[in-house]
Amino acid sequence: MDSDPNKIRERGLRLLVEGLGEVGAVNFLRQFENGSGDYTAEREKLHGAATVEEIAAHIQKRKEQQV
Repeated sequence: MDSDPNKIRERGLRLLVEGLGEVGAVNFLRQFENGSGDYTAEREKLHGAATVEEIAAHIQKRKEQQV
């Protein structure tokens, strides 16, 4: 497969239109956006210095409380 980003994008769009039709392809593409903000800063604000294990334990505790 060609690794040229322009060719990949062109082929992807062509396959979307072939598979979903023009309207379906546009509706599919509208689901995605670049977003904004600083993920790293937001994550730090939300989780601080918590480890993955601590976050996982917190999630598990919340799940158990919902039952």
